[in-house]
Amino acid sequence: MKNSLLILFSFLFVFHSDVFSQKKYTISGYVKDKANGENSVGASIYIKELLKGNTSSTYGYYSITIEEGEYTIVVSYMGYKDIEQKISLHKDLRINFEIEEDVITTEEFQVIGEREDQNTNEAKMSTVELEVEQIKSLPAIFGEIDILKTIQLLPGVQSAGEGNSGFYVRGGGPDQNLILLDGATIYNASHLFGFFSVFNADAIKDVELIKGGMPAEFGGRLSSVLDITMNDGNFKEYKVDGGIGIISSRLTIQGPIKKDTASFIISGRRTYLGEIIQPFISDSSKFKGSNYYFYDLNAKFNWIVSEKDRLYLSGYFGRDVFTFKNSDDGFGMSTPWGNTIASLRWNHLFNNKLFLNTSVIYTDYQFEVGLEQDQFEFRLYSGVTDWNAKLDFNYLPSILHNVKFGANYIFHKFVPSNASAKSGEVDFNTGDIIINYAHDAAFYASDDWDVTEKLKVHGGLRYSLFQQIGPFKRYNNDEFGNPKDTTVYDKGEAVKLYQGLEPRFTMRYNINNQSSVKASYTQNYQYIHLASFASVSLPTDVWVPSTDLVQPQFSTQYATGYFRNFKENKFESSVEVYYKTMENQIEYSDGALPKDNAGNNVDNAFTFGKGWSYGAELFFKKKFGKVNGWVGYTLSWTKRQFDELNNGEVFFAKYDRRHDVSIVFTYDISKRLTLGATWVYASGNAITLPVSRYVIQGQIVSEYGDRNWYRMDAYHRMDLSLTLKGKETKKFKSSWNFSVYNVYNRQNPYFIYFANEGDVSAGTLNVQAKQVSLFGIIPSIAWNFSF
Repeated sequence: MKNSLLILFSFLFVFHSDVFSQKKYTISGYVKDKANGENSVGASIYIKELLKGNTSSTYGYYSITIEEGEYTIVVSYMGYKDIEQKISLHKDLRINFEIEEDVITTEEFQVIGEREDQNTNEAKMSTVELEVEQIKSLPAIFGEIDILKTIQLLPGVQSAGEGNSGFYVRGGGPDQNLILLDGATIYNASHLFGFFSVFNADAIKDVELIKGGMPAEFGGRLSSVLDITMNDGNFKEYKVDGGIGIISSRLTIQGPIKKDTASFIISGRRTYLGEIIQPFISDSSKFKGSNYYFYDLNAKFNWIVSEKDRLYLSGYFGRDVFTFKNSDDGFGMSTPWGNTIASLRWNHLFNNKLFLNTSVIYTDYQFEVGLEQDQFEFRLYSGVTDWNAKLDFNYLPSILHNVKFGANYIFHKFVPSNASAKSGEVDFNTGDIIINYAHDAAFYASDDWDVTEKLKVHGGLRYSLFQQIGPFKRYNNDEFGNPKDTTVYDKGEAVKLYQGLEPRFTMRYNINNQSSVKASYTQNYQYIHLASFASVSLPTDVWVPSTDLVQPQFSTQYATGYFRNFKENKFESSVEVYYKTMENQIEYSDGALPKDNAGNNVDNAFTFGKGWSYGAELFFKKKFGKVNGWVGYTLSWTKRQFDELNNGEVFFAKYDRRHDVSIVFTYDISKRLTLGATWVYASGNAITLPVSRYVIQGQIVSEYGDRNWYRMDAYHRMDLSLTLKGKETKKFKSSWNFSVYNVYNRQNPYFIYFANEGDVSAGTLNVQAKQVSLFGIIPSIAWNFSF
């Protein structure tokens, strides 16, 4: 205890001395894009004489406090002209910068100063930022640009499978990724049962993935944060962007409401392949009567109220709809699902050093299956609704410190797997509607501290609380899993409280101007869980809270790495190793079925265990030039242990992949022609198959081995794209995108089933395992335009 107090007082002394020992002044302001007036996220602002500074925030704000004197301030942002400005600092200065796109060819682009070297210099690791324009140049299935597909090309990130946009990070499940759109949680980030993501690239400004060393302002998930920021809307002029593809079209409109003061953006897209092919489906086809489409809409409004106040209002609405109707049988099916979010944020500057962002957020995810035959109707539905309020402060007392602190509160409403049924006017009793309510709160503080020229640390602490409350009815089951009695909690009555501290620490030590070593230590609690019957994330999966039976998930992750840049930062490389433990993991018990959830607590069907993962990640990236891209490789192990599964023995998780390789390549053949290519390789998925089969009294009986003992064939695929820009004018731009998915027509395994041929009684039975593959070679074309 004495040592802890000594360390604390020493830190406070150093911090106090640094901030108050000498007379200092502050340069602060916003960095914007000159062409459209939008905030520039992650621009480097530093003092040339000191080679120290910081980067602009999500809202484009920066603040640098140094001793009075004569200095040169430099603003640098990749792909934009650098700005150098002499300043005489004898009082606080407010300087707003407008950066202009660099007209020099990328081969001639030079990086000025050390501050552009964020790969080796920043005190954060396991973090990747992606440019939307680069994402648009990569091949895409059916020509539909997909941010989540690009995320899966990074080391440490694994695809959920062929055609799926779900992803796994360092051995964690798909529910362990915090996916944010303008600060709002997205619970289901996929369209078309996982084939496409919900993110329209035309509406997106910035994409950041954090795989480890998670800052204290983020929490509630074990594995990663995918933080996506929408475009603000053009402050200067009206602009229209769009695209027409073989299965969908999209349109984005943006512009000023009042020039340089308020702007808007509205972006929408919709698929139409189902409607197009309807006339060509024969009456005998199994697809006759079926239709599918999805649509989504992004909208954002922002207003510069004053020099110190700004308002942002963001919204997203998306729906998938699958329908089937057979008039001959009188059978019909409808399956709609989707997300709705609304986010209101207020930025306020108290002074040059203290910045506040206040957020009020609404998030809703709903899934439903409706079945009809003659007069009988059945409905299965689930969902989650959040009301969220956040306060995020950013305090920059000196050039050596960047302090963040704040609080977050969420009220959750969970509706897991409820059902209703009726025939004509008669309603059937399917049990009570099960709804779970919970309070979710957190407080955090962190500091980025330049300790010396070589050593920089990030230290943070998060304190989180989660309380399940009534009204709630607990079904107490007997030894056969049938409810025997209930415990009832009144509205607002406490059912169970969980709380815990989550320390976060990252350090960077510069070996020289080109290389550094980094290490991180992170602990996380996760209070909500995704219960899944399948190996991939499907809309039928249900979100459930921590309850009196379900304890919160908890993880500890250790990571260290070596980072090196080459040739004036044109090339970046890194090697990271990690080890992560995960407690209180959940799975459905053997034999559990979705129908068991109706009229019962879904967590009565769970079993609990632990997991761990470890591995190494290699990353090499070329940032500038006509040829650029990256190569990523992951070597990893992911294991689980549940007392009630696999006889209590350790088994490999279903998303365990020993090897994972990705190569991403773009080549500017000319000013009008760009070639893109990707190649991926992954070890086969781990699945459970029978080890033998017997015939007993004329029935085939399967004997299963260890859980996930069998490996499917390895997955690999190459995609190509060619983008041809049309003739540009001052008012109109266009391009054609030609892409080929799975160029060499690899038949990658999707699942395996067993077919019985012959007759048991005749002794001619032959059981064959057959592989189902989803996609062969798929060419596509899309036309994009902007005016």
